Amino acid sequence: MKLNISDPKTAKTYSVEADEKTSLMLLGKKIKDEVELKDIAAGLKVVITGGSDKQGFPMSPSLDLDARKIVYLKKSVGFRPKRKGERRRKRVAGKIINENTQQVNLKIISGDPKVLDEKHSPKKKDDKK
Repeated sequence: MKLNISDPKTAKTYSVEADEKTSLMLLGKKIKDEVELKDIAAGLKVVITGGSDKQGFPMSPSLDLDARKIVYLKKSVGFRPKRKGERRRKRVAGKIINENTQQVNLKIISGDPKVLDEKHSPKKKDDKK
């Protein structure tokens, strides 16, 4: 499972590959739940903001399931309408994290992200001229 941890203060995002222990801790959690990431960085508290499953379907915060479902959407996660009032049927994943969840998006709410900065710093592009 891949964790994308964002720091709203510095506007940086850290991509971390979760080990089995962290993945098992996240199973059954929902979007907007607060989680403490003891294994990745001590004292780091995050909130789950979204994610996607193995097939790439986004997690919808309005669907209280752990499976995928086809729902009728207006402007929301998984659908951006081109015209005013447009709605469409789309397949989205539920808001509960399960074993089919591939990526989880997290936002830091408390703690020191310097540990993440040292271990998992964002990749920088080299200036080649």
